[in-house]
Amino acid sequence: MTYSVSIADLMTQSGVAFGTSGARGLVSAMTDRVCFAYTAAFLQHLSAIGQFAPGAHVAIAGDLRPSSPRIMAACAAAVRHMGGEVDYCGFVPSPAVAVYGFGRRIPSLMVTGSHIPDDRNGIKFNRTDGEVLKPDELAIRAQSVDLPDLFDDTGMLRDAAPAKPLIDVSTAYIARYVDVFEAQALVGLKLGVYEHSAVGRDILVALVEALGGTAVSLGRSDRFVPVDTEAVRLEDQVLARQWAAKLGLDAILSTDGDSDRPLLADEQGVWMRGDVLGILSARALGIAAIATPVSCNSAVELSRLFAAVRRTRIGSPFVIEAMNALASEGQGSVCGYEANGGFLLGAPIDIDGKILGALPTRDAVLPILSVLIDARRRGVTLSALQAQLPERYTFSERLQNYPTEQSQALIAHLEQGDEAAILKRLTAMFGSMAGEADGIDRTDGLRMHFAGGDIIHLRPSGNAPELRCYTESDSVERAASLNEQTLALVRDFKVPA
Repeated sequence: MTYSVSIADLMTQSGVAFGTSGARGLVSAMTDRVCFAYTAAFLQHLSAIGQFAPGAHVAIAGDLRPSSPRIMAACAAAVRHMGGEVDYCGFVPSPAVAVYGFGRRIPSLMVTGSHIPDDRNGIKFNRTDGEVLKPDELAIRAQSVDLPDLFDDTGMLRDAAPAKPLIDVSTAYIARYVDVFEAQALVGLKLGVYEHSAVGRDILVALVEALGGTAVSLGRSDRFVPVDTEAVRLEDQVLARQWAAKLGLDAILSTDGDSDRPLLADEQGVWMRGDVLGILSARALGIAAIATPVSCNSAVELSRLFAAVRRTRIGSPFVIEAMNALASEGQGSVCGYEANGGFLLGAPIDIDGKILGALPTRDAVLPILSVLIDARRRGVTLSALQAQLPERYTFSERLQNYPTEQSQALIAHLEQGDEAAILKRLTAMFGSMAGEADGIDRTDGLRMHFAGGDIIHLRPSGNAPELRCYTESDSVERAASLNEQTLALVRDFKVPA
């Protein structure tokens, strides 16, 4: 016996909806029934566009959250119900399962909540040829699916079938980089690997050692640690400085929970901003054209290193759409990067005579390795490498447990009226810290430009009840102070009735 459910209704009822990186929600809301339904809807959509049929394989992997194995089992049950075969890839980085899926032209999905706390989780879906984009999300949301009678009264599977034997995707993912970079590309470098609970922690160690570097394992945790590469926790900032000073490290490497977003600290243990890492990586790889969100550091334009820079909304689907557009315009080598450090390779590139294939999804490994290798070749430290870019500095932080409705109301209030009225209001509200407002950008959230060169950007998070704040200025200290002052101001701001 089956019964039909509307995905749009289920998203409203459960609160598990699409954000910037797939479906996310509270673990308590992500019942087996909900995850089964979303996976079935995903495959129904792929069937409609000719990318799935009974008998086809679907790759499944997950991060190290306690809830991930259960959700993976529910997704696998949906694949089998739809007539598919499950390729169980275990606990590996999001880009590793994506490489496997893209290479075999099969769908794949990753159970992960990325950097958010482990009371939440998510499912990231990939088509046979790339990430699910916004039109795909709308099509999935519009599906109705017939659910079998497999669930108890709490929405959990009565019988979860055991996983099939594990398919090794890590070896090929490591080889992707070892095969194109020189065998001794990292020789002489002593590199800390902050492992915490990142699913790709062992892969990072393996890569450092395969390329001739010395890996020092740091901070491994059996408990999930919500490391956000875009808003690094104070304790992680302190730890990195202590490790660098005590151990004499050339750099510290890390990633977020599903290992698709990098963290790289210099020889002093100072974590590099993801948008700066993106610029340096693109330069090291000889990229011609870049797609990057509006929140990223403006040094990419000021550097004049690239033939084209296209700004987008925040989120890898928007970056991928812009990358595709740049490629279609004949720009040649194309990449995308985000403020969180995630790096997307839009077309194959030549690295010392060897071809590295495109990977149009967030990757943490390529930006880390390319920048380390570039610094070593130039004979400079990471801090000296960063100093070669124009002096523009970004900082980002967030107000957690800040209801999305409150964020939206704040932005709506600030955007009332014509541009002159908006600039007057912004000057009145933020002028004491940033001076006169002289421009706005509504690409994603509200990005405010001030006459002295400062930038304040407010945006409701697409993944959690958080208000994100991005700031840019001409010094690290100024960008951080501006961010702190802005969040303090809006935290208790009451929108006029």
